[in-house]
Amino acid sequence: MKYSELAAAARGNIGPYCKACPVCDGRGCRNTVPGPGAKGTGTVAIRNYAAWQDVLVNMDTLHAPFEADTACTVLGRELSLPVMIGPVGDVQRHYGKKYDTVGYNECVLRAAEREGTLAWTGDGLDAQIMADSCDLISKLDGAGVVTVKPWDANTLDAKLAQALAARPAAVAMDIDAAGLPFLKGQNPPAGAKDEGQVAEVVAACHEEGIPFVLKGVMTPAAAERAARAGADGIVVSNHGGRVLDGVPATALVLPGIADAVGDDLEVLVDGGVRSGLDVFRALALGAKACLVCRPFVVAAFGDGADGVSALLCQLKGELADAMEMCGAATVADIDASMLWRG
Repeated sequence: MKYSELAAAARGNIGPYCKACPVCDGRGCRNTVPGPGAKGTGTVAIRNYAAWQDVLVNMDTLHAPFEADTACTVLGRELSLPVMIGPVGDVQRHYGKKYDTVGYNECVLRAAEREGTLAWTGDGLDAQIMADSCDLISKLDGAGVVTVKPWDANTLDAKLAQALAARPAAVAMDIDAAGLPFLKGQNPPAGAKDEGQVAEVVAACHEEGIPFVLKGVMTPAAAERAARAGADGIVVSNHGGRVLDGVPATALVLPGIADAVGDDLEVLVDGGVRSGLDVFRALALGAKACLVCRPFVVAAFGDGADGVSALLCQLKGELADAMEMCGAATVADIDASMLWRG
């Protein structure tokens, strides 16, 4: 099934906030929090999607024939394609009753592992979300990335220990989650972390031999602080516009961030990536891989783990097509020369 078919199948199972639009461009769910939409005017998610469409590629088929190889290595893991499934912290709150977060995590983790990539699990006020996702990742021999929110010190220590015990492919912190409206004023509290505090988390991960990724980086200066703190990777992300209105699209800030720290850590990106061509664009702009989130929720609501697998296969095929049409035999061959500058 193609994504448009999965979205059609999801309608009636998902909502009321998510409309399972044929193209997940942020318009149908605009300004719905709770829900998958963006904060304030709701324009950041729309801007994320639109910015990728403005990145034009150079078609060049004057080369020896080849079958594109989409395999890559990310955070020390061999992946079948440079796409991972992004985290969702509370599926029922934002998408509907068909799945609780535990059931959704199981769906995407198993499908991603089957297709040769990784799903990231979310975190939330319900402590059971973290406990159950860590248990499942442990059973999958670490085939997943555990995301921990920037909690207060005591909560963070406990959740980090839980995450590390699962031996995941990596531990991530969505540092920008401090701005989520439904986390403000809650217990346990979440808030900003400085470079030193992040370095302490990094040290705890590295002591166990597990990479650490900081998600929610939108400036070269913040990326440089993440590198100094010892992070192994960052995700250029504005949380889909859900934490702050009026910020630029991730596609716009990605090149400057990759130029600043791309030699020091792995630069990942999310926000409006919806096709294999978008993945190609992101890699040409300096990303090592992409995270895609909301479309996979729709795919799961449309056809369960098979829907998630189908969307991963669609993205892989679209990426391979773009590579063959632009002359990139491998993912490592994709670079800025393959973008049209005008």
